[in-house]
Amino acid sequence: MTLPYDRPMSERQKDIAQHLPAGEALLLDYLHKLERHRQGRRAVLVRLSALQPVNRRDQHIRIAISTFDPLIKQLKGQIFALSNADLMFIFKEGALHDVENVIVKLRFMFSEDPALSEEPAGRKTTFLDWFQLERDYDALLHLAQRLISEGDRRRTEETQTAAGARAPRRPQSRGNALTADMLARLEEALTGADLANVLRRQAVSAIIGNSDPQAVFYELFISIADLRETLLPSVNLASSPWLFQQLTETLDRRVLSLLNRHDDSTITGDISINLNVQTLLSPEFLVFDDNIKAATRGTQVLELQKVDIFADLGAFLFARDFAHDRGYRICIDGVNMESLPFVDRMKLGIDLVKIVWDPAMTAGTLPNGGLIEDYIRRCGPSRSILCRCDGQEAIDFGQSVGITLFQGRHVEQLLAASQKRSLYARRR
Repeated sequence: MTLPYDRPMSERQKDIAQHLPAGEALLLDYLHKLERHRQGRRAVLVRLSALQPVNRRDQHIRIAISTFDPLIKQLKGQIFALSNADLMFIFKEGALHDVENVIVKLRFMFSEDPALSEEPAGRKTTFLDWFQLERDYDALLHLAQRLISEGDRRRTEETQTAAGARAPRRPQSRGNALTADMLARLEEALTGADLANVLRRQAVSAIIGNSDPQAVFYELFISIADLRETLLPSVNLASSPWLFQQLTETLDRRVLSLLNRHDDSTITGDISINLNVQTLLSPEFLVFDDNIKAATRGTQVLELQKVDIFADLGAFLFARDFAHDRGYRICIDGVNMESLPFVDRMKLGIDLVKIVWDPAMTAGTLPNGGLIEDYIRRCGPSRSILCRCDGQEAIDFGQSVGITLFQGRHVEQLLAASQKRSLYARRR
């Protein structure tokens, strides 16, 4: 039987669901309709409310809801967005594996949050709770009723708090928050600015045993700290993740423009550049691609952030195939201990994984109980880069698990010392 709520939501219903207070009422109404149709249906409660505030803003909730869209369009289930930021997805049992795949994506997207990093992936956790409607119907019904009561109480408290507010909060010591108006002025200033003075490069080097590091390629990036000091010294550019994301897309285009007109071989040789997925699909990248020699594409790496990849997996897959067809290599950047178990290089079809060094890695295990050495073996030691290596401890550990590619301030110091010795030897 197909129930009214099994149909895809209309635009009006989506609007109601994303204006969260109606979510509990819709859920309770749906459960009442399911009373005689419980068999073969399940539910999963995704507790976004357990995440840190910075990870459960409206934008994050919308992205989380959108991950269920394919299942909703296929009439496999229905999503309910609750006023406490949680999501309830009720689905047909045959879609269980599809739902589990969506949950893997959500875990990956929020993998840096303590709510996920401190627990193994399981059936019932702080982040998730699963239900079989045939068995758990009464418990689910009571939960929906309790959520309505809690939502009413929370909205009353928020109204009282808002009424008592008299003055805005003072800006944090790290700088004023970035606003949309500030971003617009900054983007206008960047249009004609020469960013060569804030363009930095850092080597990704091969280090085998006690030998001197050998630079394999150089990552080119804009120094956000220097950019801030130059253009908006009193503003914290990273205060809003979504405005900062838009800023990085603007910077991507400016970096591509800079590379297009630069004739320095140290800039246009074996390099990696950080790009957003949308930039990789932009006209600016096509101009960049047209201006470089075909023979050099195989030595150039495009680094993409993991959050950007999973925010729109379809766009990433298209961009990945386009880049590979043109001869570029793809690297997923910013992978830490918490997200490492969810990054399968082979399944994602990428060439390199950049892992952020953490002293906790010396224990040898990942938060899900897996061994780091086993992950490196599956990923490929020559496909793994350990970055942010600020001391010898990072390199020693990386070598102990088979990693040969390193990046960071300590690597730069080793390179500089090696180059100084070579220069001294030639002068003798």
